[in-house]
Amino acid sequence: QVQLVESGGGLVQAGDSLRLSCAASGRTLRPAYMGWFRQTPGKEREFVAAINYGGAVTTYADSVKGRFTISRDDAKHTLYLQMNNLKPEDTAVYYCAAGSVFAITPRRYDAWGQGTQVTVSS
Repeated sequence: QVQLVESGGGLVQAGDSLRLSCAASGRTLRPAYMGWFRQTPGKEREFVAAINYGGAVTTYADSVKGRFTISRDDAKHTLYLQMNNLKPEDTAVYYCAAGSVFAITPRRYDAWGQGTQVTVSS
């Protein structure tokens, strides 16, 4: 089982950028697929972006397409989410996840981090 730890969240203003990181450790250091999700109080966990092993294939939610970029450095066992032109509606707890299938639904992922808060003020 892989363990995931997110970092990089914070409080920023609309239009600013942030880069989230997710460090992987444990028995499986090369999860085939990884993704970012976000969640606000009272709402379902929402898909943000996903990437395959090696980084050749990525997919994004329409709400972040063109602003966010998912990437991974498998030599460093780290997943990233570069977030540009942040909007107040991007405010959420962001989670990274790892799994064995390329998916946009949370239930298809096997391991989750504890989350990092991103707050965007207007």
